Parts: sequence; C-alpha cells; structure tokens
Amino acid sequence: MTTTTTTTIAVIDYGAGNLRSVWNSFTHLGANVTIAQTPDQLDGAAKIVLPGVGAFGAGMDALRSAGFEQPIKDAVKACIPLIGICLGMQYLFESSDEMGDHKGLGLLPGRVTRFPATGPKVPHIGWNQLHVRQDNPLLAGITSGAYAYFVHSYYVEAAQPSDILATTDYGIDYASVVGRDNVFGIQPHPEKSQSVGLQILKNFVEMPS
Repeated sequence: MTTTTTTTIAVIDYGAGNLRSVWNSFTHLGANVTIAQTPDQLDGAAKIVLPGVGAFGAGMDALRSAGFEQPIKDAVKACIPLIGICLGMQYLFESSDEMGDHKGLGLLPGRVTRFPATGPKVPHIGWNQLHVRQDNPLLAGITSGAYAYFVHSYYVEAAQPSDILATTDYGIDYASVVGRDNVFGIQPHPEKSQSVGLQILKNFVEMPS
C-alpha cells in the first residue's frame, strides 16, 4: 500500500507527540513529510498532521507555548486539510475534563471526558471495531466493523452527530473518527492498526488540497 506524492505534509512537533511512529507511517506510504518544530515551518504545507500522546492539558499547554494554536486555526480557515491523531484528535474539540478543565482548539464542537467508572476497564487498550456511520473520503476502503488499535482513557463526546464518521463500542458508543470539511480526527493509533490505519492515512494523503 504505497502511494507517491509531491504534496508536502507537515507533522507538528510540539514536544508531546508520537512523531517517529507517525513519520514512519507516512513515509511508508511514500508521502513527502516534513517536521514542523516552529509555526513558520507550516508555511507552504498542503496538509497538516497533529499527533499527540499523554495528557490533554499538558499537551495543549505545550502546543500553545510553541506558538502553534493560531497558525493551526489560520490553516484550517485557509482550507488546508488537518488531521488530529490519537490525543491530537481530542485537541480539535472545545474542552477536556482530564485532570481539570482544559480548553482545546475548538475547531469542532464537543468535549473530551473519561470513560464511565461503571463500564469496561480503563484505559481502553487493544483492538476494537470502527463502525462507519457515514461516507467520507477519509474512510474510503474501510469496511464497517474493521478493527483498529486503541490506547486511551478519555473519549470525545461530539456535539454534532454530523461530525461523527465512525464510532466504537467500549461500554458506550463513542466517536472514534470525526470530520467536518477539511478537519479530521482519528482516535486509534494508525501506526499500530496495520492495513486499516495505513488506509486511513493513505486516504488523507490523497485528498485534494
């Protein structure tokens, strides 16, 4: 599953992302990838990737301290495709209650909250299914019920059902893939999700920009 493109994909490095695995996944697909360590390095990028691991508040603080918040919003307004991966997907929403109350990027309406204590064991670790809820280029070639690999304790409560591209059942049915216009997010780890994860990233690489 290799594609070749001259489109420049900028992966944001704000000190709190899983850069190496994300880089490897895109380069495996033959994508032209650069690492953006400063906001000005987003200039000229045709697509932007926002990775993330760890805690929401600390990650957003790092993203803001590095000066990326407004450039990300400006890029979205300029219709540049953006995808948030894992915690990066959660950043796209308005807020999170992980270890306090933290403000997100607010690119999509909704909040991030912890799985219920009365449900399955937290964190949610391992293979689980993606139930496709609507057609979208990001999920081209993904069969509803396909398995992806998850590692997280908090999930997105999307305020608009139309933003939910796929859901996953872990005691509750929650949004695991989201998208609106040029803003996308995937909760599972694509680099650990084998062909399913690579297909989703390939779809993002091949989107018009």
